[in-house]
Amino acid sequence: MPYKLISADDHCDLSHDDIKSHLDPVFHDDYNNALRAFGASMKAMRSMDTNQAWRDQNGLKGPSETSMTVRPKTGNPAFGRSGHTVNTDRLADMDTDGVQASSTYSEVSAFRYLYMLKNGWKEATRAFNQTLLDFAAPAPDRLVVSFQIPIHDIDAAVEEVKWAKQVGCKSLQLPVFPVELGLPDYWDTRYDPLWRVISDSGLPIAFHIGLNTQLEGLAERDPTPQKGIFVAMTALSTGEPLGMLVLTGLLERFPDLKILFVEPGVGWVSWWLDIADDLAARQGYDFPGLKKAPSDYFRQNIKVTFIDERDVIRFARDTIGVENVLWSSDYPHPVTSWPNSQKIAEEVTQGMTDAEREMVLSGNAIRLWNL
Repeated sequence: MPYKLISADDHCDLSHDDIKSHLDPVFHDDYNNALRAFGASMKAMRSMDTNQAWRDQNGLKGPSETSMTVRPKTGNPAFGRSGHTVNTDRLADMDTDGVQASSTYSEVSAFRYLYMLKNGWKEATRAFNQTLLDFAAPAPDRLVVSFQIPIHDIDAAVEEVKWAKQVGCKSLQLPVFPVELGLPDYWDTRYDPLWRVISDSGLPIAFHIGLNTQLEGLAERDPTPQKGIFVAMTALSTGEPLGMLVLTGLLERFPDLKILFVEPGVGWVSWWLDIADDLAARQGYDFPGLKKAPSDYFRQNIKVTFIDERDVIRFARDTIGVENVLWSSDYPHPVTSWPNSQKIAEEVTQGMTDAEREMVLSGNAIRLWNL
């Protein structure tokens, strides 16, 4: 293969039966009840009445859409492949695609339902992470998984980080929006013990964008069938946690944190960094916790992933930093580059030097996860 490729964002669909196989049966009813509660909360975001009104006004026949599932118009060759659930089949699909290693995230963020367990949430969190570990077991240097860390109990979070380090985990995943759980934002000192243990571990933190329940009102008002207005806003809303990390002084207090925002793209991030620097340097906004320009903290601590976005090299060179940008395949989602990642990697890195291409396609990932 002409290029060494490491995908910074792919997905696996864990079996709840596999998770429960690591969980004491005494907690299975609580686990199932939490799943049902989570499912009910998702149904509330479908806004069938809004979609039906929009369809009626546009002369579209048939009932309103009831699913947020996307059906790509151009087809998705990875859809339905067993590599989504079977680790050995995933490795085979990576070989087909010319991808040497993959950072793979669970389709459902555990915090969205495990926190709902009345009993056994700690045990269920460990069972969830053990199942991720099982998925990576055939080739842990090729299948990089991110253990999910609870944040509503900081002592438990600290212990889970210590266990993750002990068993060889290479990455940690935290909720993007603590407020979704009724918790303070990440600048709050309640999280300091967690930041300390993560800094000591050397493990990077992944914030994977996705469902943002703070935008639930928008989801309910979005008349389009699969909530395209809402979905596009999800990536842009990542500016909120980015600001909470960069502008509050958190990264000045914990300069060794390594953070990856997964799937936000790069264009709007470049704009955000320009604005943040201008607020501090020219517009007179006061950020007492900062000793450097906001963009300096970003380049020091934070990286972002993209898929096949145009003009990546311009944004990387001008604002973000080439060493802060990581390519991803997003297997097996509708925009995935599988099975043509080698070809697409060549296209998105046009105009890069050999050194820049190496960093974006593999080198930055190698250094982030110590592969």
